[in-house]
Amino acid sequence: MENSNSEEVKPFVNWFRNTSPYINAHRDRTFVIGFGGEAVSHPNFHNVIHDIALLNSLGIRLVLVHGAREQINERLALRNITPKFHCGLRVTDEDTLTCVQDAAGTVRIQIEALLSMGVANSPMHGAQIRASSGNFVVAQPIGIIDGVDYCHTGKVRKIETEAIAKQLDDRAVIVLSHLGYSPTGEVFNLPAEEVAKEVAIALNADKLIFLTEQEGLMGSDGQLVREYIPKDNRPSDTAAGNKTSINSHLNAAISALKGGVTRCHLIGFQQDGALLQELFTRDGQGTLLSSDSYETVRTATIDDAGGLIELLEPLEKQGVLVRRSREMLETEIEQFTVIDRDGMIVGCAALYPFIDQQLGELACIAVHPDYREAERGNILLQHIEKRARSLGIKRLFVLTTQTAHWFAERGFKSSSIKELPQKRQSLYNYQRNSKVFIKPLS
Repeated sequence: MENSNSEEVKPFVNWFRNTSPYINAHRDRTFVIGFGGEAVSHPNFHNVIHDIALLNSLGIRLVLVHGAREQINERLALRNITPKFHCGLRVTDEDTLTCVQDAAGTVRIQIEALLSMGVANSPMHGAQIRASSGNFVVAQPIGIIDGVDYCHTGKVRKIETEAIAKQLDDRAVIVLSHLGYSPTGEVFNLPAEEVAKEVAIALNADKLIFLTEQEGLMGSDGQLVREYIPKDNRPSDTAAGNKTSINSHLNAAISALKGGVTRCHLIGFQQDGALLQELFTRDGQGTLLSSDSYETVRTATIDDAGGLIELLEPLEKQGVLVRRSREMLETEIEQFTVIDRDGMIVGCAALYPFIDQQLGELACIAVHPDYREAERGNILLQHIEKRARSLGIKRLFVLTTQTAHWFAERGFKSSSIKELPQKRQSLYNYQRNSKVFIKPLS
């Protein structure tokens, strides 16, 4: 019975341990979360609010920015008013503005009511969240474009960052609508994505998150794109097969990156728990947008010793690699190149140069079993070869017992022990009987 309980508990323990680095990393960070009225009306929105309450309880500073297009259209239909759009933007005349204000107010109140829930036996029990709304967005009219007067449709002029920051310091969750206000007392209808983007930039937010109708950005093959690095700050053809609604989120996210926001996320609001999975697991559940890849190839440091041990130990037990003690790893740490995936070492390789003979040994090449796709082994090899050339090394050799074919496919030729540097020959382990392969570096 004891072993059975232990097996049942183990997945939870492993999950909690893997999540804890993200809990620490996100604490006291500022996240701006944007979503449309269709998200608010979806049955899963209750779960989304529960997850937002959880983020707040973990010390994350939250600004929620909502739209209300679906609710506005419903009100226009009830009044027999035909919606007017030009260049993708709603033209907000006086009659439309009445519907816009009604819809925005209703949605905001609905969100605040959900944040106020304290039902026993629910994720919200004891949360005691205080929502704060206000005239934090200063707006101005768009004016007339192509002869079309946009009337009360506007654009963001200024974000009252100090006022928002004071509320965040007091642990309130900020709830902003898509409405902005002018110094002359006018009300303007703004694109919710623009408000979310401008707030994220003005607050120097750590993340801008958009909750979208689909689970994230889809590639041309119909598969979820988990990491997207915009080229020249413009969407690529990757966005062609996506729903029209996600393009506005994508464009806003790209602008936010250009404005200094470090990371943006596109996450589906229909799937329960997607927000938490995106923020607290290494591979996430949506699309991460960043200016640079969150998976980097770099020279190892002493802080990587623990991660290297975790990566290499299973292969050492299988006899694929020679065992190295922690002391040896720490002594030789600068010889290692690692693939760092958001703080986790998922791949490594070492280069031991023999400068006098213009030879270099490739050793300890390993990739975590969960990350052996995406040609990471080739990436490590290319990095080691480039590093070897910079040292004047003409040939690279490797000793292997179980991966001979992999090296042969990449230009390594079978050779003999006599081709190795004398120092390396003296250390050869005849009991392992490793095969020797050498590759000339052009």
